[in-house]
Amino acid sequence: MCTSTIVGLSESEVAASRKTHGTNIMSDVKRKSFMRKFLENLGDPVVRILIGALIINVIFMFKRANWVETAGIAVSILLATLISTISEQGSQAAFERLKREGGQSLCRVIRSGETVEIDVGDVVVGDMLTVSAGEQISADGVLISGKLILDQAAMTGESREIKKRPRAEGDKEDMTPASQYFCLRGCTVISGSGIIEVTRVGDSTMLGGISREIQTDTRSSPLKIRLEKLARQISVLGYILALAVALAYLFNIFVIDSAFDVDIIKYKLTSLSYLFSHLFHALTLALTVVICAVPEGLPMMIAVVLSSNIKRMIKDKVLVRKPVGIEAAGSMNILFTDKTGTLTEGKLSVGEIYLADGERFGSLSAFRECERGYSAYLLGAFANSSSVAGRSSRGARDALGGNSTDRAIMQSAIRSGTRQPRFELIDRLEFDSSRKYSAALVEYEGKRRLLIKGAPERIIKNASGYIGSDGRVRALDRKTIEDICSRLTREGKRVVAIAEGDGANLSSCSDSRIFEDLTLICLVTLEDRIRDEARGAVERLTRAGIGVVMITGDNKETAMSIAERCGIRRRGRDAVVTGEELALMSDSEVRGLIPRLSVVARALPNDKSRLVRLSQELNLVVGMTGDGINDAPALKRADVGFSMGSGTQVAKDAGDIIIIDNNLASICRAVLYGRTVFKSIRKFISLQLIMNLSAVGVSVIGPFLGFDSPVTVVQMLWINIIMDTLGGLAFAGEAPLESYMQEKPKRRDEPILNWYMINEILLSGAFTVALCIAFLKLPELTCNFRAASDNIYLLTGFFALFIFASVFNCFNARTDRLKLFSGITKNKAFIFIMAAVLAIQILFVYLGGAVLRTSPLTLRELLVTAAVALLVFPAELLRKLLFRLLFGKRGY
Repeated sequence: MCTSTIVGLSESEVAASRKTHGTNIMSDVKRKSFMRKFLENLGDPVVRILIGALIINVIFMFKRANWVETAGIAVSILLATLISTISEQGSQAAFERLKREGGQSLCRVIRSGETVEIDVGDVVVGDMLTVSAGEQISADGVLISGKLILDQAAMTGESREIKKRPRAEGDKEDMTPASQYFCLRGCTVISGSGIIEVTRVGDSTMLGGISREIQTDTRSSPLKIRLEKLARQISVLGYILALAVALAYLFNIFVIDSAFDVDIIKYKLTSLSYLFSHLFHALTLALTVVICAVPEGLPMMIAVVLSSNIKRMIKDKVLVRKPVGIEAAGSMNILFTDKTGTLTEGKLSVGEIYLADGERFGSLSAFRECERGYSAYLLGAFANSSSVAGRSSRGARDALGGNSTDRAIMQSAIRSGTRQPRFELIDRLEFDSSRKYSAALVEYEGKRRLLIKGAPERIIKNASGYIGSDGRVRALDRKTIEDICSRLTREGKRVVAIAEGDGANLSSCSDSRIFEDLTLICLVTLEDRIRDEARGAVERLTRAGIGVVMITGDNKETAMSIAERCGIRRRGRDAVVTGEELALMSDSEVRGLIPRLSVVARALPNDKSRLVRLSQELNLVVGMTGDGINDAPALKRADVGFSMGSGTQVAKDAGDIIIIDNNLASICRAVLYGRTVFKSIRKFISLQLIMNLSAVGVSVIGPFLGFDSPVTVVQMLWINIIMDTLGGLAFAGEAPLESYMQEKPKRRDEPILNWYMINEILLSGAFTVALCIAFLKLPELTCNFRAASDNIYLLTGFFALFIFASVFNCFNARTDRLKLFSGITKNKAFIFIMAAVLAIQILFVYLGGAVLRTSPLTLRELLVTAAVALLVFPAELLRKLLFRLLFGKRGY
């Protein structure tokens, strides 16, 4: 189409188009303010329980309020709510970044016969948009004039350049990134110029659709669902225990203390002052039990354990943006992963080299055997190239600039270690998509040599001979070399032919003159090599029960070959579909396919989001990798989005975790850390509920045994510090164990409290309570302590016993293995904290005085106390053995 004949829209047509199709401005969904999100997150079930406990502490027990504990609960509420709110801000950041990525603020259009510069937001459907090298495309449209080479990496994540030509009559409609004529907003023009007829603006563009999707709210994380279930379980447990304690107290006061005398019981019930005072005390006891049942240190512990693991993960090239993404990674059932840059290196490199007679060389180093051919290859790599050899930002000698083919071939020559040949460049023809070759005329060793590189079909038909492995020129059998090219192409490999000719001046010659008497040097295959660690990473994820699905733009045959080499395609998960086939399938058909799916080839832009949505409908915890703007919706929708370190900032903002080195092996490490986090949470909850149950049991039973306050308020403060703060810090340092990767993923809705934990909490808690009661009442134990009117020595021993038992229960809760100290050296913080608690407790025994209600014990009294506390170890070992015998090897 002649540019001069393009008139464009008139002012009236612009107004009509804007009224019909809207503006080129992407809509901003009204977002909730930070404060509103903060207030909504206060409705989290665990936080609601904490708020209830806080209110009870302040109002109902005002006179005896434990202000330190009250402050601790308040801090837990604030911290948990803040972390949750901050995590939800990612989608807004992604949208703001997307608006900035949308292109420059001004563009050029043809209107009423002349080119005018307008704001990007003023572009309308029907406008004739003019673009040239270095500019971004401002709206979706069809190329109607000129030729373009576009960089679509920001939109598709694929690094290769895409050529666009004007739409021809009879072309099938194709509005995808792979289209030969359709251009997308946000893509950059690398070379060429042209005119694009705008067909979609604003929210209707592909970029606009992405914008809408990344602003939608996502479903709750697995951790949040589990915490909600835990909150319900704790509430029910707390209410049952509270009712039992209140009834037990009332029964003791009104029945047992009355020696079961009916008249006395009636008298007590009819005395309103007596009745209401004890009813209020029963209510107070019940509320105390409810407060004790709440693991108020849990939100703070979760924050600490997430923070601790985030710091560790940075060393493993994993950067966490949203803390809940860590735990979600550990629960992942299925991972949809890109091929380029994740399974492969993400850049073209030289693979096999073939001579025209079919002789194959596995690498350039092997090609050294063919001395003449190798020499010509090296000369062409440096002379006939748009790239230059120089120092990269890393300080290494690399191929810089130019197109991906030239870079790959020059890089192979640099890596060969052979010195760069010295030559004089006389003339050069750059690669052109219409010519399909590039050429260079050089002066080398006193002779002029013409070096040609390009499409095999362009060069082979003009070659008359080829260089054999012995360096001699032989007659070319075109059928043999064409068969080799066909086979390599079917395997999905990119093939480039390299040839040489006589020394004609390029600028003054026609193609026919340049191609006279060509000698074929070799065929070079270019491939995006599979990472060395890719197969091992896939096997590791598979053993962990995670299905891996590769999504790629490659054709079906190439995709299948790569999937098989990576270990993705295997027995039981061998289904391969193309994007077109997937589009023709109903949602129910795709849901049925997902458990067997291994590869999606020729993937379409919306395939990722659809696969994530349908997998989530199967109640799977879904992981997704991505690096382009078009990946942002799927990254946002997935339960855990892994954005690549080399990807666009929009993708990084939409994801939960950034894989700095783009490596699948780093995702394996993220999964391991996620499983470690969940196990640490379970261990901490087990400890807290064991100690809560023990504290409640002792506080309730103590008065029946003649000890009104077995544990004082100040002592309870120290116990809470151990359980909440120090316990959280100790378990936060738990090391990731490779054995965790042998387990199957947890269900998304699997409760935190499993049968192993319930068994441990009830039996270990009950044993600790029994141990405490025995310590207070058994003559065989009490006789070891000096007598005193206020039982100060026995009560001091009891306080030490409770702390020692708490510390020893920390060791028990730390592992579900029979070996108590298994892996403990990997968590040095745990050893230090537990040792510090024991040392401080001993100091409290001797220096606590009236504040802590302690009096110095003799060495014998202290040793007896410690020996009794040590009984929790054999008791827990016996429990673990019986549990394994009855229920098998199950644990956290």
